Amino acid sequence: MTTSGATDSRVWFITGASRGLGRAFTEAALAAGDRVVGAARDVTPLDDLVEQHPDRVLALSLDVTDRAAVFDVVGKAVQHFGRLDIVVNNAGALFAGMIEEFTEAQARAQLELNFFGALWVNQAVMPQLRTQRSGHVVQISSIGALGGFPSTGLYSASKFALEGMSEALAAEAAQFGVRVTIVQPGGYWTDLYTSSTATTPNPVYDPLREELAKQWAEGSIDSEPRLAAEAVLKLVDSDNPPLRLLLGSMVYDLAFDISKQRMDTWAGWEDVSRAAEKAVPAPN
Repeated sequence: MTTSGATDSRVWFITGASRGLGRAFTEAALAAGDRVVGAARDVTPLDDLVEQHPDRVLALSLDVTDRAAVFDVVGKAVQHFGRLDIVVNNAGALFAGMIEEFTEAQARAQLELNFFGALWVNQAVMPQLRTQRSGHVVQISSIGALGGFPSTGLYSASKFALEGMSEALAAEAAQFGVRVTIVQPGGYWTDLYTSSTATTPNPVYDPLREELAKQWAEGSIDSEPRLAAEAVLKLVDSDNPPLRLLLGSMVYDLAFDISKQRMDTWAGWEDVSRAAEKAVPAPN
């Protein structure tokens, strides 16, 4: 086992670490004096950080959709630093398009990256975290998990799946002293949208696309990734971290609006809901 850097500093394992929010998380962790395993398909953008902090940064190439590769890289991370303290599942991408337009390959690719990639990382790190009886898993979800929105339906589906899995993981991991937090960011100046994959447009949806473009132009709020990183640092420094954390005023307000709408709908259909349940003896 190789240990590098200060033995009392935390070790982060961050996927998608080379750009966007992942890069911001990596820089914030280093500024806090911690050590980082930065994993990404292309780790060359991390060369400058490796050069500046050779004892505190380990850059490892990783495609999180490859389960065997995930387990191998996590093993290398533990061998190098001796432990893991904070795991940030950040790798992801946006596949944009109307539900009807998605090919099977596109739909599967969206889930493979945003959901299965995080699942494989969780499975790979849990044996180490269980053994330590400590650790914090941070799942980077999205405003897209608050509800399904036109043109980002498969992206939302992947984040809904991530959150359902994460809630179960939190309950399973708690007995071992391992914490799990779902982080739901709003808009940040990353390449999520500029590097997104788009479906082949069906012209019947052109009016809706035009309306969406107008809404985004008028109401989009994007912030510096540094602010998200500062929030995540506060999160992992907390003695009592929450299961869920919203990042940004817009996503905060939207979460409450959507929750109220759902509660109002449930209340309006309460009689039908309750009438659908009645205890009866087991059938023969």
